[in-house]
Amino acid sequence: MSKTLIRGAKVLGGQALDVLIDGETVAAVGAGLDADGAQVVEADGQILLPGLVDLHTHLREPGREDSETVLTGTRAAAFGGYTAVHAMANTFPVADTAGVVEQVWRLGRESGYCDVQPVGAVTVGLEGKQLAELGAMHESAASVRVFSDDGKCVDDAVIMRRALEYVKAFDGVIAQHAQEPRLTEGAQMNEGTVSAELGLGGWPAVAEESIIARDVLLAAHVGSRLHICHLSTAGSVEIVRWAKSKGWNVTAEVTPHHLLLTDELVRSYDPVYKVNPPLRTEADVRALREALADGTIDCVATDHAPHPHEDKDCEWGAAAMGMVGLETALSVVQHTMVETGLLDWAGVADRMSFRPAAIGRLAGQGRPVSAGEPANLTLVDPAYRGTVDSARFASRSRNTPYQGRELPGRVTHTFLRGRATVMDGKLV
Repeated sequence: MSKTLIRGAKVLGGQALDVLIDGETVAAVGAGLDADGAQVVEADGQILLPGLVDLHTHLREPGREDSETVLTGTRAAAFGGYTAVHAMANTFPVADTAGVVEQVWRLGRESGYCDVQPVGAVTVGLEGKQLAELGAMHESAASVRVFSDDGKCVDDAVIMRRALEYVKAFDGVIAQHAQEPRLTEGAQMNEGTVSAELGLGGWPAVAEESIIARDVLLAAHVGSRLHICHLSTAGSVEIVRWAKSKGWNVTAEVTPHHLLLTDELVRSYDPVYKVNPPLRTEADVRALREALADGTIDCVATDHAPHPHEDKDCEWGAAAMGMVGLETALSVVQHTMVETGLLDWAGVADRMSFRPAAIGRLAGQGRPVSAGEPANLTLVDPAYRGTVDSARFASRSRNTPYQGRELPGRVTHTFLRGRATVMDGKLV
């Protein structure tokens, strides 16, 4: 088995230490470790984190391989420092049966760039009318624990209650895309001053907040686990904070783009900024950052949503919603949370590895950087500054809102169970 010695890395941003990888595990952590024939990675000044875990990734396969495949999406994930991603169910066919989730899971194992944990659909065909095969998907080889109709809201309260009750049997979690459909008919962007000035259909904050309020009450009523996808408003933060104060089993995620971008960018009419939920106001951005810092929001999730060129290079009204995010997420978090003093690197490890792995119940991921643990690791150069160039992305799609923007930090190495998937900033 191969050995690698990471020399002089700041583990979780703390003391500079050596980390010895032997085979698939971390063999030792300490100062002045003997290389003893190991390949040496000089990491002076770099930050060593546990491998990042994404709770919300769209890999598009099966059915939309023109946008992304499991292979290209996991390459993008590795390039961004991820060692595990949760693949959302809105594929073609929908991942609402054991057969489809097993297909995605096996494609992930074959790719070898990161672990792929399929997310099962809550309802058949994402239609919100009949529960999908939740138990069969859990009992499959993919062992699904997270279920979501993401892209659509489970808006029927009875269906949502039944789903929450069903997954209790195997400690599953329902991840809700909070969007009251009747309140967002024809919506194109955040409802507010900018939408009024531009004459675009408004997407009110209450469309998100009303569903979250309903669902935290349902989760408390049945004693089940609820996860809120891509929370985006200050009001949503307050509802989740209230639910947690009650001791209810509610978690929430925020995307990197909602930590940085605002609806003012829509004035350009550039469809790259069209996303669901929409970019909100500066006040919302501040509230989201503060909530991520104080733990009200549990984790950062990319909502990596690749689209082919023709689905974005068109007029605003016809454009698809979504942004790619796996390859820039850590840089955006460094920019918005670390460089602002809201989180330290240990906090980044918590919000981008430990907590998402715990919510998804992923064994072997989101583990401490210590002897005996799986060697799922990410090495980051925080001093790096670079301009985002989508032409260099590993993803098949290029719909990034950060094209041409300077962002800090670069993943130099990613290790999946001791095997390098990224070395010196390049895919292996």
